[in-house]
Amino acid sequence: MNTTLVSPDAIRDRFSRAMSAMYQSEVPQYGTLLELVAQVNRETLAQDPALAERLDAHDESSRLGVERHGAIRVGTAEELAMLRRLFAVMGMSPVGYYDLSAAGVPVHSTAFRPVDDAALARNPFRLFTSLLRLELIENPALRERAAAILAGRDIFTDGCRESIARHEEQGGLTSDQAERFVAEALETFRWHRDATVDLATYEALHAEHRLIADVVCFPGPHINHLTPRALDIDEAQRRMPAVGMNPKEVIEGPPRRRCPILLRQTSFKALEETTRFAGERQGTHTARFGEIEQRGLALTAKGRALYDRLLSASRERTRGLTNQAHQRALAEVFTDFPDDETRLRRQGLAFFEYRLTDAGRSAAAPVEDDMEGLISRGLVVARPITYEDFLPVSAAGIFQSNLGDGGGEAYAGNANREAFEAALGAPVTDELALYAERERASRAAVLQALGH
Repeated sequence: MNTTLVSPDAIRDRFSRAMSAMYQSEVPQYGTLLELVAQVNRETLAQDPALAERLDAHDESSRLGVERHGAIRVGTAEELAMLRRLFAVMGMSPVGYYDLSAAGVPVHSTAFRPVDDAALARNPFRLFTSLLRLELIENPALRERAAAILAGRDIFTDGCRESIARHEEQGGLTSDQAERFVAEALETFRWHRDATVDLATYEALHAEHRLIADVVCFPGPHINHLTPRALDIDEAQRRMPAVGMNPKEVIEGPPRRRCPILLRQTSFKALEETTRFAGERQGTHTARFGEIEQRGLALTAKGRALYDRLLSASRERTRGLTNQAHQRALAEVFTDFPDDETRLRRQGLAFFEYRLTDAGRSAAAPVEDDMEGLISRGLVVARPITYEDFLPVSAAGIFQSNLGDGGGEAYAGNANREAFEAALGAPVTDELALYAERERASRAAVLQALGH
């Protein structure tokens, strides 16, 4: 018997591929979406050799075809805490705190993802995970009913719990054990067309908020979307109707730029699926969809403040516009945001990783320690760090566009990171701190190599 433990990266890679295959079988249109994005990516790289060269140099080419993020929503602290242990098997940590209640979605969230460079290069699978905020249900009787329903379910199989415990005891899993873990863990995310409640209960929760019904009324937190990474999201959006997809009205996030920043997202709208309710009554439920993302540079706190200010200034100008008009108006507002790497770096708006060039490696030490001077002399190159996380406004926009009219008005509840971390059973990592440390470490390594 092989007792060698496999790496968390290998388990994450197996799991993400298995989940993608499962979701394709459940939502065939997602398979069409993958084909569309792959075609757009191939054409984009063929038309832009410089981009292809950059992706190769930044170790991003190999991950492009497997890159996915998904999203789930759970109902209790116990479910969230067990998910933290489940994702730890795959080397995924909770990064970032997102309060969506201010945008009318009664959840707060984190993203489970790998955090170090090698793990991200192997497979940057992410799961945006939201916890329902039952305290935001205004009707006390309905709130108690929802809590009772959630208390009566177990979203994990016995085999999944056993695999997680074995991982924690052994410090890892063997290949055979990892196979079993993947198979058992997938059951948590599988779609169930049979609801756990009667139609009247579903409709009452649905009337309160569609997302509440989605979280409470089913045996588990079915994966509600998976997201491939596109290199040209505008072209992918344009082509979606031709392959039978109904795209959301506008692409979320910043406008199209020469130097992409943060994250842009779009999706095909959620499918209406036949559902059986307790008492043998049939109805429909709408929650699952397919999403596309395009990732750009990670912004510093200063850069994020500028982004947030410009996005806020654009809201009135873009309200109700078609996607093309929306993007034009957004681009006009964002002319105040520098659109080249040199200015972004010199103004401290984005994070960069520093590496020695061949000339830098052969330079006689010591040399100056001014990074801009080293770059201008060709001794050091600055590479933009890719944004690996999410945007609260964009996430809320995607949620709302796939929940019909449910949502939009802000809840009275405020952000409550402390309560979320208590439910999680661990602190969430600050994403800006991760990027800042990566930049700092690369700068220190370069200067040390140059004799400083």
